[in-house]
Amino acid sequence: MTDPGDGSAAPTGPFQGRVRWWRPEQASGLTVIELPTGVTAALGGLRQVTVRGAINGAAYESNTMPAGGGVLALSVSRAILKRAGLAVGDEATLTIERR
Repeated sequence: MTDPGDGSAAPTGPFQGRVRWWRPEQASGLTVIELPTGVTAALGGLRQVTVRGAINGAAYESNTMPAGGGVLALSVSRAILKRAGLAVGDEATLTIERR
């Protein structure tokens, strides 16, 4: 990813990710998609960042968050899942950039 010089970051993707529960043992609540290490690095590392992009072609705005074990995750709301036609366990195609 390159920095266009205006404080925003160029888009990264497309890449694949699987929708999962934030806390799998609860099987409810917050859903996330883990980001590949290259995308994590392009966004600035393991930290919370406000982002936007597309999931299965559906536009979204959300946040990333460290998920433990050196993983960065994208928070995916129920509304985003619905617009993208996704459910927990589904594979998605994403793009992402800092907002």
